Amino acid sequence: MSTILLSSLRSVSKSVTIIRLARSFRMSASQRKPFEHLPSTVVPSNYTLYLHPDLVKNSFSGKETIDVEVKESVNAVKMNSAEIEIQSASFTSGGNTVSSSDIKTNAEDETLTVTFPGSLPLGSGQIHLNFTGILNDKLRGFYRSCYTAGDGSKHPIAVTQFESTDARRAFPCWDEPAIKATFDVTLVSPVASVALSNMPAVKEEVQDSIKITTYDRTPIMSTYLVAFVVGEFDYVEARDKNDVLIRVYTPVGKSEQGQFALDVAVQCMPFYADYFEIKYDLPKLDMIAVPTLSFGAMENWGLVTYRETALLVDPLNTSSGTKQWVALVVGHELAHQWFGNLVTMQWWTHLWLNEGFASWIEYLCVDHCFPSWDIWLQYVNMDFSRALELDALDNSHPIEVPVGHPEEVDEIFDAISYCKGNSVIRMLHNWLGAEKFRKGLALYLKRHQYKNALTEHLWAALEESSGQPVNKVMSTWTGQIGYPMLTVEVVETSDSVTLNLKQQKFCANGDNSSDQQWLVPVTVVTQSRDTPQTYLLDGREGQIVLEGARPGDWVKVNPNQIGLFRVKYSDDLLKRLLPAVKNQALSSADRLGIQQDLFALAKAGYSSTANLLTLMGSYSTERNYVVLSSINTNLSDLGGLFNHLPCYQQFKAMRRQIFSKILTEVGWENKETDGHTDALLRSMLIGTLGHSGDTEVIEKCNDMFKQHISGGKQIPADIRGSVYSTVRANGGNDEYQDLLTLFNKTDLHEERDRIQRVLGCGPDADLRAKTLDFSLSDAVRSNDTPFVIGGVAKAGWEGRDQTWAFVKNKYPIFLERYSGGFLFQRLVQTTCASFVDMEKYKDVEKFFSENKAPSAERAIKQSLESIKLRAGWLERDGEAVAQWFKDRGF
Repeated sequence: MSTILLSSLRSVSKSVTIIRLARSFRMSASQRKPFEHLPSTVVPSNYTLYLHPDLVKNSFSGKETIDVEVKESVNAVKMNSAEIEIQSASFTSGGNTVSSSDIKTNAEDETLTVTFPGSLPLGSGQIHLNFTGILNDKLRGFYRSCYTAGDGSKHPIAVTQFESTDARRAFPCWDEPAIKATFDVTLVSPVASVALSNMPAVKEEVQDSIKITTYDRTPIMSTYLVAFVVGEFDYVEARDKNDVLIRVYTPVGKSEQGQFALDVAVQCMPFYADYFEIKYDLPKLDMIAVPTLSFGAMENWGLVTYRETALLVDPLNTSSGTKQWVALVVGHELAHQWFGNLVTMQWWTHLWLNEGFASWIEYLCVDHCFPSWDIWLQYVNMDFSRALELDALDNSHPIEVPVGHPEEVDEIFDAISYCKGNSVIRMLHNWLGAEKFRKGLALYLKRHQYKNALTEHLWAALEESSGQPVNKVMSTWTGQIGYPMLTVEVVETSDSVTLNLKQQKFCANGDNSSDQQWLVPVTVVTQSRDTPQTYLLDGREGQIVLEGARPGDWVKVNPNQIGLFRVKYSDDLLKRLLPAVKNQALSSADRLGIQQDLFALAKAGYSSTANLLTLMGSYSTERNYVVLSSINTNLSDLGGLFNHLPCYQQFKAMRRQIFSKILTEVGWENKETDGHTDALLRSMLIGTLGHSGDTEVIEKCNDMFKQHISGGKQIPADIRGSVYSTVRANGGNDEYQDLLTLFNKTDLHEERDRIQRVLGCGPDADLRAKTLDFSLSDAVRSNDTPFVIGGVAKAGWEGRDQTWAFVKNKYPIFLERYSGGFLFQRLVQTTCASFVDMEKYKDVEKFFSENKAPSAERAIKQSLESIKLRAGWLERDGEAVAQWFKDRGF
């Protein structure tokens, strides 16, 4: 990656430079001409690819023969191509070959048009192309990367990332998901390298210092799923019970770090084959850790690429949290081998079919592999809550969002497509029942395998298996922004208990004017009846006569947080629930859900934040990790409003009061009786208290850190990140340099990542500035830079301001690196969304009105909306909350 830092520029010249750079990248939506799909006059059926990457010159040469069907009489063929130079083009049919001297590329449309002297004959033919391209450093298309081995040696690699529309940067093709074909791939590589593609090698020929590897023909598939990797790797392998050969490729010398992911895959693959009633179609599955990748992983059919932190597990130095992350990511990507690869969405409008489903079933699979992890409860605190948070914004989007130009695709790789998508799937699974749901999925996959599908095709299969009006109900969830809030009141007589329900759109700004409605599957449990009672709310209001309930019972709507909605109880019903929270008569999922809904209602202005803090007293006996983690996250969100005000010290005192006694109970050392979530809880408690001024925790972390860096007792992996963070947040230059020394010594990227993310969280402005510069250095991988910067942004209001100033100053570099990609959105949100005053709102708005942010337009709107909401929250409840702290003596 480029590591050149811009020299200081005067404000006027800097602004001009930024604007010119922005205009050299992808256009904004308002500037684009209408998108047109490729013509269907000539369509491919097979690509024979021959690619020779040069890892020294960072380039590649290639040739391809494309078997096509000419459906209409035309003299020109149009396909996709970007950043590729075409040396020659010809067409063969019936033994006759004609060459073209009219080869034109359109950089804006990313297309190649080859025009021939006369009309092409109808029927079968072949297009022959010779071309060259670059191994870029943009993490897209065919790009270069490099890892450093334990002995300090550098290992360059060539790797691909084609989703969503970047296969065209490796070879000219019809780069749309519905235009499927088969692929015969040949790679030329150094003789000592590993060369991989989607299928197993069928031939390998050595010529001097190179080898030529030819692979078996792929199934019919979309271009974005094609993959190649060339470099030096080790591997571990096993076969699953269906005899599929599974390999995990690792950096040289680290094969043992692939064992955990291999074990997970060996369990996942048969689980999915049984669940879908379709065996995996390829003879092998490779999973490979690459140094740089824009996403966490990519589901290329038969050759799945992962960031190292999403695949590799060091038995001694990997935390329980990272192991859980690896298991979930592996489960997600392997689900795609069926749901996405075998059956693919017709167009990017239906992206959620791929991502929403895989994001749901990854939890089902991990729960199957690791039933003690309580993963479904963690799901509520992760994906489910993320969906509700983002979808409450006015600048959200429907699950099914119309996508025209492919440049718009990256903007919908967000919590709506993934988290709201999987939340809707989970709700549907519960409503239909597990077996009817599974049968419907199997029917859908069998009916559309090797083809493309629409959302309606999935609904039709599920209707067929369940007999329920799936399309009618679910279209209200996938076709519109947002979700409902159910207001719940109770009417009791001596012999009946009736719930009155009323729905309205839940809005992050507390607005009540929307007339949107949903068909809402509602479930209810009561103090006297723990068997859920189900009801479909099909209008603005509805009533449920509660079976088996007695007057005075507590009533819990939405048990286990299955339904994608908020619940606003009447004061009377809420008072009944709180004792059941405190004595834990309610399940952990229901205690979690009540707390999350209360916090969201207060944040949006539907209720008082000060009252919320009082109600939180009901959680004084809480010891469940997931519930406590949610409370901690919500308190952190609240604290972000006040960290520039005097009452922030009182806020930290409240957090110490809540969490310190729990850490005393949990202890610092692992116990034989500890489960998976105990390790997660211990880490969370240490980190929270360390950042809340708990002197005992800070002293303990400092002592552990000193022993660790001196070669004494090592900090356990499960709490190492929290100890590092605490030491850095309360330390100075000595601790900063010690962490940098650890960073430079280790070749485990998980360890480097946990260090680089906390370097900027300290109180010293100079060290924060040093960290920001460090984020753009050679030491930090380009896909990690936004997260290093994010660590500085979390260092209170000073860190937020400093980070935003840095991003504005270095904006041309970020445009050059990330323009048009997912990481650009992440950078925008990390640096802008947490401001709490309207002056910063105006500053952010002005900056992005003058400086384009390709593929991040929605992220900018969401960030601006978030700033406005946070500023409104502070103005509305700030004084009352400060008084609440004062009244309680914090």
